[in-house]
Amino acid sequence: MDFKNDARIDSDSIDSSGGGPGRGGGGRIALGGGAGVVVIILALVLGINPADILGTDDGTSSQQTATSTASSSCQTGADANRDPNCRWAAYATSVNQFWGTQIDGYTKARIKPFSGQISTGCGTASSETGPFYCSADKLVYLDTSFLSQLFQELGTRSSTAAEAYVIAHEYGHHAQDLLGTLAKAHASGNQTGAHSNSVRLELQADCYAGAYLKWASDDPDDLIENVTADDIAKVVDAAKAVGDDHIQQQAQGQVDQDAWTHGSSKMRVYWTQRGFHSGVKQCDTFSTDDLDG
Repeated sequence: MDFKNDARIDSDSIDSSGGGPGRGGGGRIALGGGAGVVVIILALVLGINPADILGTDDGTSSQQTATSTASSSCQTGADANRDPNCRWAAYATSVNQFWGTQIDGYTKARIKPFSGQISTGCGTASSETGPFYCSADKLVYLDTSFLSQLFQELGTRSSTAAEAYVIAHEYGHHAQDLLGTLAKAHASGNQTGAHSNSVRLELQADCYAGAYLKWASDDPDDLIENVTADDIAKVVDAAKAVGDDHIQQQAQGQVDQDAWTHGSSKMRVYWTQRGFHSGVKQCDTFSTDDLDG
């Protein structure tokens, strides 16, 4: 997967301000894609709710460092091909353009890079949380160095396509937020299990990510091009790696469906591929009990 050399990058797609928006509590962190895997593994081992690990800001000081990935040097696809730090703004530019074609009156979300610990509208988070979407401030939070480490720990191949899948998954949560799906699902509480609303939210975000990747590969005006069969294979690898059953097997040597929050590897691959082949309209995970495909 490459970036078109002459395509423009929206520098406003990155929030490079110095700190988070202050005390949290106004929303919930949406873990997904490759998001929160270390948190989830820890929760599975300890037998606790992953959301409980993500505390609210108690007013104490924390180390927050925004990574300037949308500097003046990140203007075009050629810059993203040359400088890996520019690719985050490129992904955000592309996926915002996609959702602009799908939702009337779409308002874009931005990526906020950070390192260490950060205060968000959804509470305090650390690098180990992984990429996540916060509905309270409409930001996708990302420790860019941690993402590559995450792929390595999960035994999958890192690539621009796999990164795009993770980012697109988080933007899928933003779309759910705008459409009201996120709030409706969260109103039912922190459910877990193979057919829980939590799993349905995550599988729908996977489906949305697949639909985005297909659009990006086909649209002549998008800044992403040359999405190859090998790229799709890497995306499938990433989807398999973040399945609850795969993570549980790695963490504790056994699988407990009642604790699932994201869905099995089979589920995640199926819904990612469904989105890729059939589009956004086929991503309704809430009206079927056949989540395995």
